[in-house]
Amino acid sequence: MANIDPKKAEGLLNAVSKKLNIPPETLKKQLEEGKFDAALGSMGKSQSQKFNMILNNPQLMEKFISTPQAQALYKKITGEK
Repeated sequence: MANIDPKKAEGLLNAVSKKLNIPPETLKKQLEEGKFDAALGSMGKSQSQKFNMILNNPQLMEKFISTPQAQALYKKITGEK
C-alpha cells in the first residue's frame, strides 16, 4: 500500500471528522481500532456493505485509493489543489 504523508493524513482525518461531526481524536481512535461506526452510521446499507468489503480486502483497498475519484475526493476534502 502507498505510504501516506502524515501531515496529509492528519488533514484528511480533520476534514472527515468535521464532515461526520465527531472529534478527530475519536475518529482516529476508531480507525486505529478497526471500528468504522461513525463512517458507517452516515452511509446507507448498500454503501456500508461496499465499504466493509473494501476494508476487508487489501487489494481492493489499494485499487480504491488509487482511483482518480478517490484522489479527487482526497484533494477536495483536504483543500489540496
